[in-house]
Amino acid sequence: MEKTVTKRKVVIIGTGLVGSSCAFSLVHQSLCEELVLIDVNHERAVGEALDLLHTMSYMPTVTKVKAGTYADCHDANVIIIAAGGPPKPGETRLDSLQTSAKICQAIVPEVMKSGFSGHFLVISNPVDVIAYYVWQLSGLPSSHVLGTGTAIDSARLQAILAQRFGLNPKSVQAVALGEHGDSQMVPWSQVMIANQPLDQWLAAQGQVLSLEERAQIRTETARAGWEIFQRKGTTYYGIAAAANAIVKAILHDEQTVLPVSTRVTGQYGYHDVYFGTPALLGANGVEAVYEVPLTAAEMEQLAHSVTTLQQAQASLPAVIKSGVAEA
Repeated sequence: MEKTVTKRKVVIIGTGLVGSSCAFSLVHQSLCEELVLIDVNHERAVGEALDLLHTMSYMPTVTKVKAGTYADCHDANVIIIAAGGPPKPGETRLDSLQTSAKICQAIVPEVMKSGFSGHFLVISNPVDVIAYYVWQLSGLPSSHVLGTGTAIDSARLQAILAQRFGLNPKSVQAVALGEHGDSQMVPWSQVMIANQPLDQWLAAQGQVLSLEERAQIRTETARAGWEIFQRKGTTYYGIAAAANAIVKAILHDEQTVLPVSTRVTGQYGYHDVYFGTPALLGANGVEAVYEVPLTAAEMEQLAHSVTTLQQAQASLPAVIKSGVAEA
């Protein structure tokens, strides 16, 4: 019987520190058989590809890596968009919107001309709004276009809580919702420690976590990227880990629930806006979007974040679609 081999192929567009960190993580974890790197500075992409090729003797499996062009996108399973400059000191992620939108205007139509029909994973900030824009530009189903969203914020929140309580982050179940940015919120009513509701666990430990402390932790989570930015210029290890967890869930049809930036279609009472919320990820991309139960006060906090993103979406440049986006 003739054997059928399914090739998993990933393309990364933008080989700066974030894109190259994603590339190394993909190779290190042997998540795909073929990896193509694309950058406006082609020689930079060539250098990154060569550097990765020199790691193969020490990797679990050999990944075919090369610097390529948009023509290489036609049979990719996942395309990671990591192109874009970080905000300048004193700016928010939303301040980089127009620059990132222009970059996407140059990238997405060229990708779609190749015949690409896989999944876009957006990292470029402001990730929620840019993921929405890529969906609009591509004409792909929204299930095929997602952003890393609050996946990294949720990991940061878990790390902060774990450090505070002297635990392994894997023993903390907590999620950040809304914008990957300053307006994100934490549904404290749903935080679990060692599979117990937070307040129940705190009571058993003889501890309390005041409203002021919770607000401080939310702010610390939202600003964690800036703490890194101020010290080393940008962040890349954490976001690369989050991105590759998402890629792995899609390529391996894991049916994993992760907090990503995705289009809501009625969840929380909102439509046609991208923001961070738990979603079921598998071979078909976003296969379900889950609504976290929120208190009335938490719904108000989420409303503030969603309104911020809706206003940013409304400021996007006009779209010339490569296909027909779903209604």
